[in-house]
Amino acid sequence: MFCEHRWDRSLAFGETVFPCPRPGPAPMLLWLLLILAPGRQPAGALPKALLLLKPPWSTAFEGETVTLFCKDHHSLAWEYVSWYHNETPLRKQSGRLQISKSGHYRCKTQRSSLSDPVHVQFLPDWLVLQASHPAFERDKVVLRCRGKEEEDIMERTYYKNEEKIGSSYNSNITVYPAFNDDSTYRCTASGMYILGMSWTETSRPLKIQVQELFPSPVLTASPSWPIEGSPVTLTCETWLPPLTSRTRLQFCFFKEHRALGAGWSNSPELQIPTMWSEGTASYWCQARTVIPRILKTSPRSQIRVHRVPVSDVNLETQPPVGQLIEGEDLVLICSVAAGTGTVTFSWHREGSERSLGRKTQNALSAELRIASVREQDAGRYYCAADNLDGPVLSKRIRITPRVPVSRPVLTIRGPRSQAVEGDVVELRCEAQRGSPPILYRFYHEDVPLGSSSAPSGGEASLNLSLTAEHSGNYSCEANNSLRVQRSKMVSLSITVPVSHPVLTLNPDVAQAMVGDVLELRCEAQRGSPPILYWFYHEDVILGNTSAPFGGGASFNLSLTTEHSGNYSCGADNGLGAQSSETVSLNITGAIPRNIGSVPGPDPPAQALHSPPSLSRPALMELQPLYSNVSPGDDDLVYSQIWIRQHREGSPAHSPRTHQKGEVFHQEPAIVYSEVKRADPYDPARQDREEAAEGYENVPCTSLALDH
Repeated sequence: MFCEHRWDRSLAFGETVFPCPRPGPAPMLLWLLLILAPGRQPAGALPKALLLLKPPWSTAFEGETVTLFCKDHHSLAWEYVSWYHNETPLRKQSGRLQISKSGHYRCKTQRSSLSDPVHVQFLPDWLVLQASHPAFERDKVVLRCRGKEEEDIMERTYYKNEEKIGSSYNSNITVYPAFNDDSTYRCTASGMYILGMSWTETSRPLKIQVQELFPSPVLTASPSWPIEGSPVTLTCETWLPPLTSRTRLQFCFFKEHRALGAGWSNSPELQIPTMWSEGTASYWCQARTVIPRILKTSPRSQIRVHRVPVSDVNLETQPPVGQLIEGEDLVLICSVAAGTGTVTFSWHREGSERSLGRKTQNALSAELRIASVREQDAGRYYCAADNLDGPVLSKRIRITPRVPVSRPVLTIRGPRSQAVEGDVVELRCEAQRGSPPILYRFYHEDVPLGSSSAPSGGEASLNLSLTAEHSGNYSCEANNSLRVQRSKMVSLSITVPVSHPVLTLNPDVAQAMVGDVLELRCEAQRGSPPILYWFYHEDVILGNTSAPFGGGASFNLSLTTEHSGNYSCGADNGLGAQSSETVSLNITGAIPRNIGSVPGPDPPAQALHSPPSLSRPALMELQPLYSNVSPGDDDLVYSQIWIRQHREGSPAHSPRTHQKGEVFHQEPAIVYSEVKRADPYDPARQDREEAAEGYENVPCTSLALDH
């Protein structure tokens, strides 16, 4: 029969099997003191190492061996381990130590301090009571009653302070000794002899001293002598043995009787942002476990705070200098690099006797908000700080709010009131308010023309040489990166001077007949309306016609022999007259010799043989005046007819001429100016005679032109 035991701890060394005991000599009294209680460690010391046993029992039979291991908070140490037996250093430096002698054993690694001593005994007894190692407060402890002849044991009985606490045939029992428990434990084993008689063996008494799960905490402050107004870190220092790393500690910090921070926390540190000198005050902390519930309190301690006068006063702004926009809030931040206790801050504007504001508080900085800053709030600002040692002033800083541009005004300046093609005009854009620099852009019908910058603010301009296409609406835009504003539209009408007109005749022939109606057509290809057209014959004004909407104009003329010569026209829209090129016209025709029933003498012989272009004095000799005549059967035909016009105030039959710009009055009359005999064999004679039939005398009729 075998008795089996498993060790469940996180660093178990595996499974061990022990043979059942046989009956032996009478039991001996055993007192085993399991020394696991840690001593008090100074703050900041390395955690203690933990000495482990394999098998995990502190008592064994003589002749057996036990292996010792040393563990720190990181892992088992396999080298550079210092071993001690009864406080005497051993030469062995490996990570394990095999022993067979009784005594107190301790160990130490490079990352830990010296472990608590473990008393291991090798006994010559037949029955021993073993306790599991290690054991912590409120932790379970396994008790095992072991004999040298295990198969002969029929029953085991366990006692605490001579009071029975349990019995078992082949298993262990579990107890939960209290911390610093002074109780003693023992066990008995019983069986039967061959002859049927019973026997009983008793172990030596065992007194278990349980290790403290964690030492009482110690409160420390960093820095230990803080400056008033500076941060302080409080630390509640304690530690857990390596095998209890899964146990969680919680911490709470106190000032006098008031808990600090959020109460219980998993962190052993508490940050106090600013520490003030408030007389004598004690600080302390507590540490606890949740399962099992163990609570321990640190000693109370005082933290001395050093007070410092204010120095290095500084003024800052939000938004930063140069980025403040008119209408925004301005925050003035006054701070000190050093200074403790209650500090009084004040804010000032240069040139003003009264302060802008004042605050007193336990802080190294304070703020003053000025709402809706205007342009007139610009100036030099400073602040002062005082903690009863006298005010200290900051440097002065200039604050100038940046002003978004206002809506600009566009003006167009030219050499005359009415813009004319070819003129150079100035487009001027100006925003009355706005922080520089300002970028101006100019637009024609929303199409960009160009841009101009005003680095110091004010106005900007753009010169434009005008063409006909520049008529339309203009605007400008102002942008100083804070706001973009567009001006109102300004209309500009471009007047185009007339070009040289072109005179055309209709019909377009080089030679015309007397009596034909001739259309003089004058047209300037360019020019702003209205356009006034003048018509000239040999530089004598025939008349004028207006074109209100531009384009050309016409003048109709019923031809006479006097109308031979050079013609031209002029165009004027108020920006300068332009003349056309000269167009020549030759007029031909015949006058009948026999006047028929019309009274009066025959035309003089000289008139019958004159050239087509008669001089004006010859016209004065033609008599009489007729309106319409029928030529009769004679072979005389009228060849040319002249239209006479009389100037106001002149004789009725005096010759008339007109110069440019002259005002005239029309009194038309028909005069026979020249006759010639027709060829009797001319085939066209009969046609002319037939065409002349039906003529009759009618009153004189005005044949004046329409102008």
